[in-house]
Amino acid sequence: MVAVAGEALVDMVPAPVGEYFEAAPGGSPANVAVALARLGVPARLLARIADDMLGRRVRDHLTGNGVQLDHAVRATEQTTLAMVSVGPDGGASYDFRVAGTADWQWSADELDGALDGPVVALHSGSLALTMPPGAAALRELITKAADTATISYDPNCRPLLMGEPADVLAGVHELLAVADVVKVSNEDLEWLLPGTRPEQVVEDWLARGPAVVAITLGGDGVLAGTASGVRARRPGVPITVIDTVGAGDTFSAALLAGLHRRGLLGAANRPALRAVDADTLDTLLDEAALAAAITCSRRGADPPTADDLAAFR
Repeated sequence: MVAVAGEALVDMVPAPVGEYFEAAPGGSPANVAVALARLGVPARLLARIADDMLGRRVRDHLTGNGVQLDHAVRATEQTTLAMVSVGPDGGASYDFRVAGTADWQWSADELDGALDGPVVALHSGSLALTMPPGAAALRELITKAADTATISYDPNCRPLLMGEPADVLAGVHELLAVADVVKVSNEDLEWLLPGTRPEQVVEDWLARGPAVVAITLGGDGVLAGTASGVRARRPGVPITVIDTVGAGDTFSAALLAGLHRRGLLGAANRPALRAVDADTLDTLLDEAALAAAITCSRRGADPPTADDLAAFR
């Protein structure tokens, strides 16, 4: 299975009628776990889910999609809220209600045994790896997990909450040293490394340790490279964009699902992952871009199933 660690919150997304919002389960790691499960990959979510009305809705959403919550914490704190605004181009921006909420209170004890069983990969990213006090415990989990599992990482920057870009970038560089698969968006890079070309980032980040680095470019597709020297540029998928909520999370999940199907996850398969050939990389990127595009064609974080992908093809 693939384990995913991080926040499981509620997005307040614009409703289709009038100036209203509706509550939709979300959070980048939770979205990744749902997308993995819908794509047929056994997924375990390591999250602190509030035992309040919204938290129970989140839990029902996750279990209803087949995400395993056997190592999720039933938290006493309240559910985190993300307020979502959608621009004319479908791009999403966020405001948050996070003070004292459930997602950030991890302790080392709560993560004991979190990776027991047939866990071949651990994915994490976004706010859970930067918000104190729990970020330190999750980062330690990632470092330990690298001994046995593929590490997947998405910085998924949220400037309102993450502090200074230089400080966040230092933390990103620390995780690149243990990560195998890294996905980052061009929007993240505009904040982290303004004025730096994506091609430069691919080269610099690969030199820091990962096997695969992929930079999503919105409608312009994706740029990627591997540790063995393969470089790829794949086009975007033409789609009518409703909003981009959950699109990057879907890309990460679909990329992991493709690696899972090909037997390339797990520490023992690290050499094979680092040696992925050009045709395989192109196919992996095309699969992930298609899945992300389908999510963009839907309201909120609503990733496709494997059957949806087959039907679209």
